[in-house]
Amino acid sequence: MRTLISSAFVSLDGVVEAPGGEPGYRNSGWTFKHVEFLPEAFEIKGREQQEATAMLLGRVSYEAFSPVWPSMEDFAEYKDMPKYVVSTELTDDALVTGWGPTTILRSVDEVAALKETEGGPIIMHGSATLNRALSDAGLIDRYHLLVFPLLLGAGKRLFSSTDKDAQKLRLVEHEVYSNGIQKNVFDVVR
Repeated sequence: MRTLISSAFVSLDGVVEAPGGEPGYRNSGWTFKHVEFLPEAFEIKGREQQEATAMLLGRVSYEAFSPVWPSMEDFAEYKDMPKYVVSTELTDDALVTGWGPTTILRSVDEVAALKETEGGPIIMHGSATLNRALSDAGLIDRYHLLVFPLLLGAGKRLFSSTDKDAQKLRLVEHEVYSNGIQKNVFDVVR
């Protein structure tokens, strides 16, 4: 079974919306506007590219990343990596070219089936709605969280407010940086 890793920039109050400057959110770009940039705080992002063998995205994140990530040197390792986009709306003709093979999945069940295939870790960036659905379905195996010392109030949250049984996590890696960012890597305990 493949490991599904959720990677997110998250404010201390749980907001994950528009960390890189995506339009339409009041605090858009909060990861670089309000916190000093320290390269060492983002080391895990390079490691994710080295360790992952596929990328999983929701439609909104795919539509935000696909026009820019293919040509960005910071994300070069992802260029030819297989990608899976979970969407009930996206069509094959809407997929970008030159960003590796991309498959559209239509449901959480199809993500569960993907996890049963042979291969290495699958990394999921952004994709707040998808993250909540996969977390609630018990399909996420690990969380890579960079927690920013900000309270943003309103905005899309990483986790749903669904009433469910407690899900235990085991902290396997952590670090605090001088700019207040905390790296927390959690494995889901099954």
